[in-house]
Amino acid sequence: MSSAPDLNSSVKAWMEAWQPQGEALVALQNEWRERHAALWQAMLARRSGDASPTVAPAEPGDRRFDHPAWAESPIFDYLRQAYRINADYLGKAVEAAPVTDGQTKGRLRFITRQMVDAMAPSNFIATNPEFVQKALETQGQSITQGIQNLIADLEKGRISMTDESVFEVGRNLAITPGAVVFENELMQLIQYAPLTDKVAKRPFVMVPPCINKYYILDLQPENSFVRYAIEQGHTVFLVSWRNAKAAQGHLTWDDYIEQGVLMAFRVAKDICAVERINTLGFCVGGTIISSALAVMKARGNDDVASLTLLTTLLDFSDPGELGCFIDEASVVARENTIGKGGLLMGRELAAVFSALRANDLIWQYVVGNYLKGIKPPPFDLLYWNSDSANLPGPFAAWYLRNMYLENNLRVPGKLAMCGVKADLGKVDMPAFILATREDHIVPWQTSYLGRKLLGGKTTFVLGASGHIAGVINPAAKNKRSHWVNDSQTTSADEWLAGATEVKGSWWPRWAEWLQQFGDGEVAARGRLGGKAHPAGEPAPGRYVKEKAA
Repeated sequence: MSSAPDLNSSVKAWMEAWQPQGEALVALQNEWRERHAALWQAMLARRSGDASPTVAPAEPGDRRFDHPAWAESPIFDYLRQAYRINADYLGKAVEAAPVTDGQTKGRLRFITRQMVDAMAPSNFIATNPEFVQKALETQGQSITQGIQNLIADLEKGRISMTDESVFEVGRNLAITPGAVVFENELMQLIQYAPLTDKVAKRPFVMVPPCINKYYILDLQPENSFVRYAIEQGHTVFLVSWRNAKAAQGHLTWDDYIEQGVLMAFRVAKDICAVERINTLGFCVGGTIISSALAVMKARGNDDVASLTLLTTLLDFSDPGELGCFIDEASVVARENTIGKGGLLMGRELAAVFSALRANDLIWQYVVGNYLKGIKPPPFDLLYWNSDSANLPGPFAAWYLRNMYLENNLRVPGKLAMCGVKADLGKVDMPAFILATREDHIVPWQTSYLGRKLLGGKTTFVLGASGHIAGVINPAAKNKRSHWVNDSQTTSADEWLAGATEVKGSWWPRWAEWLQQFGDGEVAARGRLGGKAHPAGEPAPGRYVKEKAA
């Protein structure tokens, strides 16, 4: 994954969009001039004492100019409305650009939005009235504090999104009781203590993304998906991936399958003395676990009774804006630099993901931290978001080429993994697939395509919100909505058209679905681990506490 898209073709197309090429573009330019003329006339009328109309209303959800100071001053009111007119014009110009290639068009949209977001008058001292007002109210202390915040973030090498002093993994994050029952160079396997007298006979193994730390699934007790699964009567095991350092720079995709997922399955089966287990994969963890199940099936192994996939891509035909960062040249560059050994650094990955939502994850904090001198409030999810993880270079390069660039996983037998040909059609256990409607990392329509690749019966649920907030939607708070539909149609749009909106969290619906695969109940075990895999250090273990360089 490159730090920026290949700009050549996109910039050329963007420049072409400015050249009159047909009546539509000429009309667009005329509209732009007319709107600016109307805004100027409105400002002149305001100087004469008349009310100033809103010529360029805000986009829904855009709160950058909500402060009263923007409306109170004719100058700042003009700046924000002129910016909106220009932003609207650029967006329309992109759509009118004579570009037919979908990837180029996507990059064009992405680059234009990055430029538009960066040039907002709210981002600059001279054009942000909130900066002036705050400086006057604090007698200049906000400027001093903003400079101190900037220096501190420069030393950290990233923008602060939360008060990081409030949180600590193992103290108030990832505190569900458990113990490490196995570890190798790649991962630690955590077994959690039961919270019910009876538990499902089959254990439940979770595979989180290796791009981030596992504790997104175990933040605090009130929003811990891990704890919720335990409360539903499951013996939960969870893979805690190693934050790769130089010594792990040789690890491959096959290692993550063989020494990660499949090893975790074997240990869980051994400790619980069962033949079959239930499993869950989240994001890239879902892609890895599905690949591992394809390997198992090719080997004649039927040890997994059910599969849960959370915001997972199996078909990468439309990876959303992440695809703007990946092309042949960028992947070859990765293969030549880290493909045989080395690391894809967590800070690079974090920068890419932040760029996908620049106003929310970059500019909001530039304005708050540096212009207003405000310390961001504590927020556990944003603390986790800032706790990045490195990836081994061979793993990352293989993943980028075979998933994002060539989309090979969807083709039966195309990929050789762990010495066998992988076929997702042979992965025939029942599957619960969750996607989220506003996901900017895993577009829900693309996640839906995974249904036709898997060989078993699938249950698809669409959650509200985005990639993380849509998943971490605690049943106790019962917020947001989710959509359900028993249809097995191959069309995501048809599925949604016939879906029913259900208020509240999707967690209880999933818990009810999983219950049918527990194979009955047994008494909860009095101790963690087993003879061959005794309990070691307490959860969350030391791997998750390792920081990316």
